[in-house]
Amino acid sequence: MSEQKIMNRWFAVVGAILIQLALGAIYAWSVFTPSLKDAGWTRAQTQYVFSAGLAFFAIVMVLAGKMIPKLGPKKLAISGGLVLGLGYILGGLFGGTNPLLLILFIGVIGGSGIGLAYVVPIAVGMRWFPDKKGLITGLAVAGFGFGAMLWVKLAGEWGQLIANLGLSTTFTIYGIVFLLMVVVGGLWMVFPPEDWKPEGWIAPPPKAGQVAAHVNLESNQMLKTPQFYMIFLTFVFSGGAGLMTIGLMKLFPLEALQAAGKSEVEASAIAGTAMAVFFSLANGIGRIAWGTLSDKLGRKLSVIIMCATQGIFMIAFTQMAGIPGLLFIAATLIGFNFGGNFALFPTITADTFGAKFIGQNYPWVFLAYGVGGIFGPILGGKLGDLGNFPLAFIGCGVLCIIAAGITMAIKPPKSA
Repeated sequence: MSEQKIMNRWFAVVGAILIQLALGAIYAWSVFTPSLKDAGWTRAQTQYVFSAGLAFFAIVMVLAGKMIPKLGPKKLAISGGLVLGLGYILGGLFGGTNPLLLILFIGVIGGSGIGLAYVVPIAVGMRWFPDKKGLITGLAVAGFGFGAMLWVKLAGEWGQLIANLGLSTTFTIYGIVFLLMVVVGGLWMVFPPEDWKPEGWIAPPPKAGQVAAHVNLESNQMLKTPQFYMIFLTFVFSGGAGLMTIGLMKLFPLEALQAAGKSEVEASAIAGTAMAVFFSLANGIGRIAWGTLSDKLGRKLSVIIMCATQGIFMIAFTQMAGIPGLLFIAATLIGFNFGGNFALFPTITADTFGAKFIGQNYPWVFLAYGVGGIFGPILGGKLGDLGNFPLAFIGCGVLCIIAAGITMAIKPPKSA
């Protein structure tokens, strides 16, 4: 079979990064919200598209995990690229500034495309790099985080696409680019032969004391444990806080900076830089850094530290958003911790329930990301309409601190 042909494994890394850069489009949504507000949308409506995209991303990812053995990674990735691209193209051609149509095209269809393709680079990378799982997984999910910076800047300051071509044309162009990037990257999404190993590599014995060394629960068993719901709720609170920040990183600082005396143009540029550069870069770096730190500190302690500090940063953000230098620092810290979610929750899932069925189990945990994507951004948008952005950040900060407490109480499950 052609898919069993042994290729240079680094092509899989190139394909993974190409795919994830395109999928990171979902984090660029905040660059479109000011134009939609000018077109008459409420702050809450601007977050409905984002929330729909996140929800369908998480839901469809569960289905994608089951589809990989049947379709194969190449077909699944290409399918995701076609669906993602189609959603943005339809949004550009027919959505206009209609809330319902953009929720359908970019939120539901676009988010579904991301869900189909997201799991593929992670699964393929782990197969090709059993000797460098943490590094390769970190690189793959880091591409997802870095993608936001690229798409925000091209639509805004660097490319001026929205200003020069308008919102609809920008959606269409992005749809075509996303489709091509994922399809091309998908061509390298093939598994190595069944018994393939890197030349000279010998699998090390499992580390003593790891839960995964003696517990391997299937999804139906995992879903009956209290540990699953504790990890799930922690991810909802931690992920939802970061997702709310992404949705409001342009709107809240825009108001806070203008209240502090900046012009609308200056405030827009500063807020855009906070999201597109500081938050996005830290988001990508945090995925690699937290994964590396957790190998030394342990997953549980890492999640506790990440959630507790994120709670403090979210609360402090209310006082930092109107001062450019402090805004950049806050965006960096929150982005760094937000990125850690994507390195820590797959590994704490494997450490708690075993690595054997991680492909089945992690998509269920990842549904928490979809739940957080609904409550976080919509809560922020609703409170923004009420003129109280700070309360949204304080509330999410408190939830992050509660999440740290929940994680402290997690104990290893007994083997089924």
